[in-house]
Amino acid sequence: MRLLTGFPGFLGSEFVSRLLRNTDSRFLLLIQKKFEKEAHDRILKLDASIPGAKSRIGTISGDITLPYLGIESDPRLAEVTEVDHFAAVYDLNVRKDLARLVNVEGTRNVLGLIKTLPKFRCLHYVSTCYASGRWPGIFREEDLELGQEFNNFYESTKYEAEVLVRNEMKTGLSAAIYRPAIVVGDSRTGETGKYDGPYFVLQWILRQGRNAILPEIGNPKSFRINLVPSNYVLDAMAFLATKDSSAGKTFQLADPAPLTIREVVDLFAKHLEKKIIRIPLPKSLAKAAIAGIPGLESWLGIPRSSLDYFIHPTSYDVSQTTQALQGSGIACPPFADYVKALIDYRIRNPDLRTKAMI
Repeated sequence: MRLLTGFPGFLGSEFVSRLLRNTDSRFLLLIQKKFEKEAHDRILKLDASIPGAKSRIGTISGDITLPYLGIESDPRLAEVTEVDHFAAVYDLNVRKDLARLVNVEGTRNVLGLIKTLPKFRCLHYVSTCYASGRWPGIFREEDLELGQEFNNFYESTKYEAEVLVRNEMKTGLSAAIYRPAIVVGDSRTGETGKYDGPYFVLQWILRQGRNAILPEIGNPKSFRINLVPSNYVLDAMAFLATKDSSAGKTFQLADPAPLTIREVVDLFAKHLEKKIIRIPLPKSLAKAAIAGIPGLESWLGIPRSSLDYFIHPTSYDVSQTTQALQGSGIACPPFADYVKALIDYRIRNPDLRTKAMI
């Protein structure tokens, strides 16, 4: 039995789908009361597409922000062997108090519950590559506490949460850590759970005519942006989370050959048949303008918090992940191979949410 947090969120739901299809896993899904209807609807969809899925899924009401996840005594917990911790606030603009409550205290509460599970074997914890903060250079899979600075409270609290997990691992906790880079849509269909990250730039270009004006922050030929399609992240996690050899390791689910900011923008422009008119702009000036001019951030559709990633100084080593995935057929495809799928999906589905599920 696997206890999973973060359902019915996009990544958690798709992870459940993969394991139901490809393994004999059974799930106990932690559901917040406010998401009960959405969770019920998603379970029905899973059951419609995967024969017998509903019979392998149980739900339990709870909240990771509460001690022991707010779960009263439940005999099903005695059968839990694996814990998949997806739940977090995935929002660059998140307030510090909310980020700490969900990302840090939520992880602390998961770790506390684990100590009460008699058959527990392994925690599968979803972190982020951006636990690196603004580390200048290569951030390796074994790296974490390097004295790095952070762009926002999302990064800093995910870092703190991973520190909690690492500290428990030092005292005997069996765990595998997964660090996705910036997750975009499915490389085949373009489907995604929400629009953020590079989608803010894409929608800005879409709103303009044949000639699209785009501010350029820093040197767009120097800085790279690490984008990974959701199906790669999920396929890799679903594969690694069923391997005993994954315990004790950290996997950076990142593109081994990320493109520069300019290369990404040029691919958007190419497929949209638009010409980009670039206006160089210092990051400090861009942030000040967005913050100081009422309504500008909303009109642009580009949150000022996202500007930091136009000049991100970190690159991500994926050696351990590459080795662990050898022979599986799972690899991160080049962005150029699936950019059209992302654009087409965005055009067909203009009203998808941009906010995190909180």
